[in-house]
Amino acid sequence: MMRQKFKKTSSTNKRDITNISSEYEVNLSNELESNKKEIYRLLGNSSDLVTREFQLGKIRPINARILFLDGLIDKEFIQNYLLNPLINDLRESKSDEKVLDVQELYQFIKDFTITTAELAEIKNFKGLLEHLLAGDTILLIDGIAKGFAVGARGAKERGVEEPTTQKVVRGPKDSFTETISVNIALIRKRIKDPNLWLESFAYGRKTKTKVTIAYIHGIVNPRIVDEVKARLAKIDIDGILESGYIEELIEDETYTPFPTMFNTERPDAVSAALLEGKVAILVDGTPFVLLVPALFVDFFQASEDYYQRSDISSLIRLLRYIAFFLALLTPSVYIALTTFHQEMIPTTLLVSLAAQREGIPFPAFVEALLMEITFELLREAGIRLPTPIGSAISIVGALVLGQAAVDAGIVSATMVIVVSLTAISSFIFPSYSLAISVRMLRFPFMVMAATFGLFGIFIGLIILTLHLTSLRSFGIPYLSPFAPFIAEDQRDAVFRAPRWAQKKRPRLINQRNTRRENAGQPQPDRKG
Repeated sequence: MMRQKFKKTSSTNKRDITNISSEYEVNLSNELESNKKEIYRLLGNSSDLVTREFQLGKIRPINARILFLDGLIDKEFIQNYLLNPLINDLRESKSDEKVLDVQELYQFIKDFTITTAELAEIKNFKGLLEHLLAGDTILLIDGIAKGFAVGARGAKERGVEEPTTQKVVRGPKDSFTETISVNIALIRKRIKDPNLWLESFAYGRKTKTKVTIAYIHGIVNPRIVDEVKARLAKIDIDGILESGYIEELIEDETYTPFPTMFNTERPDAVSAALLEGKVAILVDGTPFVLLVPALFVDFFQASEDYYQRSDISSLIRLLRYIAFFLALLTPSVYIALTTFHQEMIPTTLLVSLAAQREGIPFPAFVEALLMEITFELLREAGIRLPTPIGSAISIVGALVLGQAAVDAGIVSATMVIVVSLTAISSFIFPSYSLAISVRMLRFPFMVMAATFGLFGIFIGLIILTLHLTSLRSFGIPYLSPFAPFIAEDQRDAVFRAPRWAQKKRPRLINQRNTRRENAGQPQPDRKG
């Protein structure tokens, strides 16, 4: 009986929800009280809906009402630039004697009374709810079957602060915020070009999240822009809360450990990518902006590489590539050498390792697996705990547990060194997404090393290379400019050539305006 009643109630609720979308299209009534009741009904009598009724004019007063959602508007702005002009200025205006008709009063308010920059007319409940839920203030007048949406948004916002995930020693210290208008302004501040085009859309049936794509017309490849728009147009989901939703819905390949879209919270990184011909995807409510297409080399490049001298930047970038292989292969190489290929270890070192492992009850693979899992637990605990406690847990925990494990004879001291070197190497990557990929791939390589030794590691590297060459990011080969090999683009791949030598943009990404420098201008003498 209860089950049948529950099913009946569920079907009724479902029918109500599907009918609400059609109710949004209903035009506003010319009766103020009727509109008020309908708005309250559609919002479920929500407690944050605030209304204020007042009268317009002096000789023949007409009822009016403003509606807004508490917390989304600037109340001081509403008081000074909406209520005061409507109640006081309009009452004292000499034109009040002439403006007697409600239609004329409506037009007079639109043309002379409301002085805000953002003003839109609304004629149905769909437009009213869109503006109301976006933080606008609604003005309705009795006797008029339409109203005004006044831009008076004033929700609490986080200011522009220093980046938390992509820090640099030299370079800008500002980062994106959760407000998309602020993020667009930070890009406009750097690229003062009318060819910087922006297109905005709303996604999410419930959230109506604003998503903006940005690109530089004349530099970007039009096919990439069309591909981005086509993939975004296929999104049909109830909510978009972060750019990660967009990334997972439009990425080229889902079942891969490697990210095929680059995310950053640095405006200078986005500006530099736009100048290369890439497309930026900004999502309201998150400080992380997506950049497409994303290549494998992009995840080894930091903004600071372009603010330092080329020789310094090239050395640091080379260290990142070395760290990639260390973080990926160090535990597996140790397992393979100690298990299958002892003849490759120098005799003195082999004797030392044998002495350390004399009382260890586990094989090298189990020993490495325990230490790696323990370190991953400590890393995640350090991230989730409050900052003062998290740093202490991650550092002290690693030292105490490592030393205790060695003293207890569970792991060898060499294994602690191997795991520590692996962890340090994984922290060097500028992109957190790539660091996670390496952490995931490290365990399959350990299994291959424990099963087949160095032969298994080489098999794993071949499979990894084949997988990387098969990936695409919005039609661009993921391993470009290595595969396919592009000699011109090697100037900003593993090494960074001096700024004056990088005259062209990446060839596969940009195929229209390829030159960074004006070929008609004389270049300075580099020899003097």
